[in-house]
Amino acid sequence: MRFLDESAAPRASLPLLKALAVGHEPAAKPDQAALETHLARSRYGRFTLTDAIRPGWQLDIVPRSGYRHDAYTDPQSGGKIPALVAAVTAENLFETFLELLEPLGDELDVVLESTHEESVGLREYTRAGVERLVFESLLWEYEDLLVNDGCTGIAVLHPEQSLEVQLDEHKQLVVYAQARQPFERILRSHGLDRDDRLRLISQGEHMHISHARHTHEFEKLVARLGC
Repeated sequence: MRFLDESAAPRASLPLLKALAVGHEPAAKPDQAALETHLARSRYGRFTLTDAIRPGWQLDIVPRSGYRHDAYTDPQSGGKIPALVAAVTAENLFETFLELLEPLGDELDVVLESTHEESVGLREYTRAGVERLVFESLLWEYEDLLVNDGCTGIAVLHPEQSLEVQLDEHKQLVVYAQARQPFERILRSHGLDRDDRLRLISQGEHMHISHARHTHEFEKLVARLGC
């Protein structure tokens, strides 16, 4: 159910990090100084971006907090699964993600996603039957990776029901659930308002940022989870 990143991704390298520009090619490109200034900006009004993602330098989408109703359509059956998609300021992102796991129950299935190797593309690592409280304790050790790496995503699923919570590469929260109310209450408790016109950073030109240390941390997390 991965549906938010809608465009192909031409890539460009920057010193000590990897930036992926996604979307239409801009009419004019910034010089190095302007690009570095743009990458250094994390605050937009009351919304703070993590280190993992930056909007396109022309700011066709300005980041802001909120959530919207959405749906995933199965390409084979045509069936729809209701979804919630949320943008949460960096200060609250990780704790909000962990709270969204509570309605999934005490035992979880996990999928870790990596795009650290461009030549390989998306890699997925799975682990079934993880105790939620033990899992959450482990995730706290890898908060920096999960929040600040633009090439790491994680999906957490109920082992039997169609329930899934994602913290994706864009550091957006995505919930798939027939009954959205328990998850919506959690989002509202963190001060998020529903706005079905909300445009997310993944829907316009944007850049994913990853450092070499994140690749090593991701491999450690895979090993610790026993994926």
